[in-house]
Amino acid sequence: MKWILAVLAVSALVVAGFALWVRLAPVDPARWHVGAAQEGVGHMPRAGGHLWRGTIAGPGALARVDAVIRDTPRTKVIAGSVESGMVSYQTRSALWGFPDYTTLRGDGDLVEINSRLRFGQSDLGVNRARIKGWLEALGQGG
Repeated sequence: MKWILAVLAVSALVVAGFALWVRLAPVDPARWHVGAAQEGVGHMPRAGGHLWRGTIAGPGALARVDAVIRDTPRTKVIAGSVESGMVSYQTRSALWGFPDYTTLRGDGDLVEINSRLRFGQSDLGVNRARIKGWLEALGQGG
């Protein structure tokens, strides 16, 4: 019985340590504040994330996308600005606080949204769904 309690205690410490590591790991903006090297338009799945590139018509396209992204729960800017043409954000999952990083880049009506995970190998479609939600909020149909 004592060894079962010991295993449970160690397991709880490992889980708590992992949760702290995920939440407290330092963010290196230089690593995440980069544009995508892929060409094309539309939705493009990528290893550990998702890329969308397309046209958002109307004045201030980048500022409008930025406003929608900033309105996303648990999201903060880590580098850049709309004025510079590129902004990077960190969005954390609700339960564990896993960070995903999104870089928004634009030139006129052409906008690129590159969202990717930091830990693990699969985001289980979370980044694609988040991008689709942002596009729907902008009236782009996802």
